[in-house]
Amino acid sequence: MTALLPTTSRILLARTARAQRDSRVPSLLTGVVREGALVWSAARGAVQEPHDDVQYRLGSITKTVTAIAVLRLRDEGLLGLDDPLDRHLPGTPFGDRTVGQLLAHGAGLRAESPGQWWERVPGPPWDGLALSADDVKHPAGRRFHYSNLGYGALGEVVARLRHRPWAEVVREEVLLPLGMSRTTPRPSGRAAQGFAVHPWADTLLPEPEEDAGALAPAGQLWATLTDLASFAAFLLGDTGDVLAGATLEEMAEPSGVDASARTWSAYGLGLQVVRQGDRTLVGHGGSMPGFLASVFIDRDEDLGTVVLCNATSGLDGTLVADLHATVREAEPALGPTWSAAKSLDQEAFSLVGTWYWGTSAYGLRLRADGLLDLVGLVGAGRATRFRARGDGRWIGLDGYHAGELLQPVRSAGGDVIALDLGSFVFSRTPYDPAAPQPGGVHPGGWGSHQAAGE
Repeated sequence: MTALLPTTSRILLARTARAQRDSRVPSLLTGVVREGALVWSAARGAVQEPHDDVQYRLGSITKTVTAIAVLRLRDEGLLGLDDPLDRHLPGTPFGDRTVGQLLAHGAGLRAESPGQWWERVPGPPWDGLALSADDVKHPAGRRFHYSNLGYGALGEVVARLRHRPWAEVVREEVLLPLGMSRTTPRPSGRAAQGFAVHPWADTLLPEPEEDAGALAPAGQLWATLTDLASFAAFLLGDTGDVLAGATLEEMAEPSGVDASARTWSAYGLGLQVVRQGDRTLVGHGGSMPGFLASVFIDRDEDLGTVVLCNATSGLDGTLVADLHATVREAEPALGPTWSAAKSLDQEAFSLVGTWYWGTSAYGLRLRADGLLDLVGLVGAGRATRFRARGDGRWIGLDGYHAGELLQPVRSAGGDVIALDLGSFVFSRTPYDPAAPQPGGVHPGGWGSHQAAGE
């Protein structure tokens, strides 16, 4: 673990101090995570010491923890993302909506639970919610509509499949394995008081804190700066035995957004995905009465930031962007050292080189980690990474061809003459007649129009 340079630390402290002062929050904690650990942190305002061991409420960051518990069940084969909710939680008016739609806020459910606003009052258990057809606001999969109710339902699914309360499941399966022993459903030990700051006067009003009951999986957890930094390290890829790395990548895949656009924000499976210029930040923000929080990572920079404060409102996304930009510009990540593959997969090696889809040129490169990279060579192209399936075919991991199969096409003699990628045929030369081109190739070949005097 390498500490940040003094000049970088001073700039970060100045940005934290300005944010606390300009946003008028009683206390503000910020931290930077690199190399799997908290390498810098600061506190401003009325903060107990040590500042990194005081609990603050996480709000909707809790949703990411709930999503991890759900995806652990999926990876164990106990549920599927396409399962209708009714299969695991019967009796709701939205039982036809799927687990995956609930995780991605695509189920069309109302934003909050019925009754009083759940964040400021004691919450009933799941069976105590007065659910009705009015809780369904949009057709399934039609649009993104953030739903705390949906995550309450997911927490109940976790509890029923594990046969114990949601809070016990996430503590035993997620929090403790990640070393987050100071993360709890209610404040425990040293914890900050949440406040509302008057918009037109420098005075405070204490905010209530209640057990959210059935909605706890949507926003109940409290954590320290140290624990939230451990969670950032998890999001950066230090998943341990909690979640497979491929599942974490799946969580961060944005839903329903053109990821090639320069600026956008989206939601994956329990994670917010935000594009800022040429950077993609992944994580989650949170708010509850009296508290704001965020944890966001930039995998390419091996960089995570955490922010905690005890005010109902005041902060926006500017501070997170500033923290990331400061570290990225002052101490850019060196990235991994390139090295050659330890062994060469001859079958995969036979596929590399130049290929043509129609008249578009592509390159296929074999990486040291065994993946194939398809990249456009002239102008824009549909770049995709592929992982071997073990049966001679490759599956797309991202981009337009995510989930699609790439299959080598061989001649009678066994030579690879084409690649079939989800019905798209790639050949070694443009419209090679030796390849199984859809619709065939003009028998006169290239230049036949000149020979015919056209």
